[in-house]
Amino acid sequence: MSEQEATLQGNEDAEDQNVFRLRLFITGASPNSTRAVNNLKTICETYLRQNYEMEIVDVHQQPLIAESEEIIALPLLVKKSPGPERRLIGDMSDTEKVLKGLGISTSDI
Repeated sequence: MSEQEATLQGNEDAEDQNVFRLRLFITGASPNSTRAVNNLKTICETYLRQNYEMEIVDVHQQPLIAESEEIIALPLLVKKSPGPERRLIGDMSDTEKVLKGLGISTSDI
């Protein structure tokens, strides 16, 4: 690998570290799950723009993933990165709490 390729790879790795990796666990099309999906999408598009990856996991369809995450309540948002993992429970309707849980200061926006 050339020095230029190594630099480009280093830049991509640095960018990847700043991407918010989110996993939202839901229970089918229940009202709380639907609200959580809609609210989280709105928050991400408004505050994170193109800087996030979101995976939605229906615990009825993917029980092994849910089991491996030790789910205690639903809907549950797990922020994998950047920074330490954080978990938020609920329908994500309180934007300020969700942003705080993601480690985003509203004064930064």
